[in-house]
Amino acid sequence: MTEKKYIVAGYAVDAKLPDMTREDLMKLTHLNVAFGHVVNDRISTAHLKNTAVLRKMKDEHPHLNIVLSVGGWSAGGFSEAASTEAGRQSMAESAVQAVTEYPFDGIDLDWEYPCYGEAEIASSPDDKTNFTLLLKTIREALDRKGAEDGRHYLLTIAAGADQYYVDGTEMDEVQKYLDFVQLMTYDMRGGFQVLTGHHTNLYTPTGDLFRISTDASVKLFMRAGVPKEKIVIGAAFYSRVWHQVPDRNNGLHQMAGTTGGYGPDFATLSREYINKNGYTRHWDEEACAPYLFNGSSLISYDDEESIGHKCGYVKDNGLAGIMFWEYSCDDTHQLLDAMFRGLK
Repeated sequence: MTEKKYIVAGYAVDAKLPDMTREDLMKLTHLNVAFGHVVNDRISTAHLKNTAVLRKMKDEHPHLNIVLSVGGWSAGGFSEAASTEAGRQSMAESAVQAVTEYPFDGIDLDWEYPCYGEAEIASSPDDKTNFTLLLKTIREALDRKGAEDGRHYLLTIAAGADQYYVDGTEMDEVQKYLDFVQLMTYDMRGGFQVLTGHHTNLYTPTGDLFRISTDASVKLFMRAGVPKEKIVIGAAFYSRVWHQVPDRNNGLHQMAGTTGGYGPDFATLSREYINKNGYTRHWDEEACAPYLFNGSSLISYDDEESIGHKCGYVKDNGLAGIMFWEYSCDDTHQLLDAMFRGLK
């Protein structure tokens, strides 16, 4: 019986590509290069400055799937491109062009989010069906290219982790065209909420008004028709922080004076915050998540322990693997190592 090969995927911004270590690249199965943009119905890579290093990466790490991730928060162009047959074909052609010009093994669409304009991008109720059509068109174009090259090109998406994303898409149809779905099981609270809590927790703890968690998200997407073998869960290499937090329950599930903005990255937490400078690390047994509290500020994050639990969850539930945002946030290299060891 062959050993199951789990996905260990990571997002790295273009500026960070030259700094990726050989050791880290050996631990990844998939590298998502962030981000391509959608410009005039086409995927544009013109702004990327470090694509030259991808060829060397590929030569030295032939096992590594290098994928161009297109989009990100506040990156528009998707709704417009997806809205017409000509736009979809144009985007599909540019996807083929990207995998032809660069050593990309596929395309990852990170449209945040079909049917929603919260990120100040164009949106329409028609995005729901158009998203499916867009992915179908790209899939078919990549398959034609793959038939010529005698290989398979990947098509994946990064998906918002909560009910809104399922409501704005046809996941049962969408998944047919995808190799896997990367659930963004981070930022599950923070920017929109003043209630403190975990932003990348595995389970929903008792007493939390917000019921979203990695486990709840996985179940949601499975109910929506995504096979568990195609689900990749997310981990965060950065934190969310609330200030002016009442000193009760170690700051957890309290109404803060601020929303949960972006906090320090893991490397900074490790050096300056975890059990340092007045911050105490707490472990939420139910959520399988750590947090820091100093009497007035609460920081939610992932660490080696929580990632170990996420890896166990992937194995126990027969999921595809785990991914993270974002490589430059952990120059201790501990979190990727925890993933690699956890899924070995």
